[in-house]
Order: sequence, then C-alpha cells, then structure tokens
Amino acid sequence: MTDKTPITVAYGDGIGPEIMPAVMHVLETAGARIEPEVIEIGEKVYRRGITTGIDDAAWESIRRTRVFLKAPITTPQGGGFKSLNVTTRVALGLFANVRPAATFHPYIQTKHHPDMNVVLIRENEEDLYAGIEYRQSADVMQSLKLISRPGSERIIRYAFEYARHHGRSKVTAFAKDNIMKLSDGLFHEVFDELAAEYPDIEAEYWIVDIGAAKLADTPEMFDVVVLPNLYGDILSDVAAQIAGSVGLAGAANIGENAAMFEAIHGSAPRRAGQNLANPSGLLNAAVLMLDHIGQADVAGRVQNAWLRTLEDGIHTYDIHTPEYSKAKVGTREFGQAVVDRIGQLPQTLPVAVYGVGGRTPVHPASVPSTTAAKLTVGVDVFLDWSGGQPEDLARQLHEADGADLSLQMISNRGAQVWPVNVADGLLVDQWRARFTGGDGAAVDHAQIVALLGRIAATGLDFTKTEHLCTFDGERAYSLAQGE
Repeated sequence: MTDKTPITVAYGDGIGPEIMPAVMHVLETAGARIEPEVIEIGEKVYRRGITTGIDDAAWESIRRTRVFLKAPITTPQGGGFKSLNVTTRVALGLFANVRPAATFHPYIQTKHHPDMNVVLIRENEEDLYAGIEYRQSADVMQSLKLISRPGSERIIRYAFEYARHHGRSKVTAFAKDNIMKLSDGLFHEVFDELAAEYPDIEAEYWIVDIGAAKLADTPEMFDVVVLPNLYGDILSDVAAQIAGSVGLAGAANIGENAAMFEAIHGSAPRRAGQNLANPSGLLNAAVLMLDHIGQADVAGRVQNAWLRTLEDGIHTYDIHTPEYSKAKVGTREFGQAVVDRIGQLPQTLPVAVYGVGGRTPVHPASVPSTTAAKLTVGVDVFLDWSGGQPEDLARQLHEADGADLSLQMISNRGAQVWPVNVADGLLVDQWRARFTGGDGAAVDHAQIVALLGRIAATGLDFTKTEHLCTFDGERAYSLAQGE
C-alpha cells in the first residue's frame, strides 16, 4: 500500500471551519493518500498576542510536512498584526504563486469567451510586497519597489517550466518598463534572456496596462502569464472574476522545498456559520495540492466530480442562476454532491487530466559568473523642507557644495524644479537634491559623509540618501522628469 503523505491543515477563520470539512470529506472519499495534521492559526492566535498569527507548534508542523492546505484567515485591523500569508510565503521561500483561471461556460456565468483557460504565475516575495515603507515628511509616504535579477529569473523560469510540463504553448510577461526602466526593465530583460532557452514555447511581452485591458477583453489570447508581485496580485483576482467568480479559484504557493495551497478569497465573516459558503475555491486549491504531491489520479477524480456537480446544476448561492441551476444548496450539501459524483466525468466541460508532464521542476537562480564594475559618482539627498520656493532651497544647499560634490539638480515628486522648473503644479515637503562629482568622477563614502555634515550645518533636515552609481560604465539611476 502506498504510504500516505503528511500534510498540515488549518481550518482558519470566518467560513474556513465550514468549507474545510467539506473539502476534507471530498478528499477522503476520492482516496487521497494523505495524513492531515491540524493546526490552529489566525484570529484566535493573533488575540493571544502572537502578531504573526501562528505559534511555534504550528510552524513545527508546517516545516516538517512541507505541504500546507490553508483555509482563509482573518487578520485583525491595527495593532501591528502581520499578514500570515506574507509571513508564510517569506518564511518558507514560496516564491511562485500559481492561479489558474478558467471559464466553466455555460454553467458558471461569464461575460467572456467560453474557452478562457489562463494560468497566472506571480512572483511572491519581492516588489512592493517587500513591505519596506517610510514616512519621509508630513506629506509624503514612501514604499520601496525591489526587483532582483535572481528573483526575476526564478519566477520566469518557473513559468516556462510550468508551460512545458502542463502542455501549454505560450508564456506572456507583463511589466511597466516604459516608466520603471530599471526595476520593471530588469524583469523584461530577464524574460527575454530566458525565453531564448525555451524555443518550443512562444514568448511575448506586454506593457501591463494594455496587457490588463487585453486580459479583461480577450482572455483567450493568453495561456501562461508571468508577472511581478503587485501586478500579479491584482490581475489574478481580475482573471478569476472574469472567469466567473473569485469564489471558485484556488492558488498554489510553490517554493524549492515547501508549498502552501489556499482559496484566493477571504474569510468572509459575514457569511460564517450559515452553511452558505461555496467550498470550491479551497477544493480547487486541494486539487493543485494533490497534483503537487504526486497524486494526479486523485486530483483528476476530485476535479472531474466537481465539474460534473456544476453540470448537474447543484450550485451554492453565489453561482446560482435560473437558467442552469437545478438546486441551490449550502456548503455541506455542495460538498456531499461532489462526493456523490466521485468516479463520474463531466459530459460537456473538458475532462480534467493531471500528471501528464510530471511535477513542475523548481530551479534555483543561477549564480552570475561575472560581477559588474560598480562606481559611485554622486548621491541623492532627500530633504523634509517647507521653507519656500525651489530657488530658496538651492541657495541653502549651495552652502554645502564642495570641490568633490556639488549640487546639480533639485526635484519634487520626481520632476525637476531646479535649475529649470518643469513642474508647474503641486509642490510637497519632500525634495530630492542631486550632488555629483565633476565630469562623472568617482566619489567615496567619506566624501558623501562630509557632504551630509555640511548639509546638516545649514540647518536642513535630510531624511535619506541614495547613492548614484554606474555599473560597467552604464548609468544605474533614473533621471528626474525634465532633467
């Protein structure tokens, strides 16, 4: 007899304690070869004063099983409570978020092409979700967007491997490198580099705004879409809703050594305790889990029984329609309807098949063979100042000029306001002053520290600095608008 795979299971908050039993009943009936370990996470744990929402005993289980099936949880507002999802992804290195979005026309209403069948693969650890934020002044908040070459390479390679192992023919990348030329530009650059290694897979790139419009309008254009974290978070929900309902969608969070599976919807506390919630999102997440742990046979049985349930018109309130629904049922009844159809196949919808290409391999990011020559050529100094007009600030800053570093430009909200003012509009209380050496001369840390000392002596309040560098002679910092 095949050994059972240990998995960690969390029943969560809100509707979680209702939908998870329905899902586990389906998995048991379908013959899932799993050994569940139940842990407590979420609101009750937060209320015990654990700001991460997960205690040491729960972590021990997750780190041992390396497979985590999680119902939605509630994160209390305020009080410094951390997102458990983000914490888990970072702690386990779950860099890839995989979200299939397919239509189930005509049984689930959709405004779009019935052949929509796209998988969005979202980078899960960096970008703005690194969560590095600062208040720079009374008026200005800052979030740092971090895009790395290893992070981009790992997620993009995973997307191509996913396409290859799941019989998909195209990978599309979305980013915004016409504006964020360095961060999103790196993502695009790495995509083009890796696409050349997969000649059997069609590769294309879209600027994220028009790409999102096309995804909403003609989703059948896309097959696998790979995106940085923020765009992926937004557009995977958009894709799920376009397909029919966010409530149907499950997600896999994949790392080199662990994985977490969850519905993409929230804990919906207003629906809790009423036997109303649709367990389909969590059930579809469990299907992804079964495929991941090598139980493709069970994944197919569960998915096909679920599809047959949709075809037979057994629907929860959120997907109920007069035309195609035959019965409006609750959470338990829907789960039982799926159980009753284990072993049956859909008659109209495509039959689900798993495991044909094997598990998608995860490749660690490569180690660069060469290191770019880095040269520091200046520094941007950010100031909290409300003392007047740009020329007034320039006069004060000129007092800090030295033979090694001198003021070249001042910007406000990214637009140059001195020596030429191209921002005929709102000025806020955060300013950026750019100091460089003459003719691209190198500067060192001691010179930058000395400059800051001179600025401090003028009475100006600087809040942060950013070094201006070149790598292999190429400028590695953006110019201000109008600079």
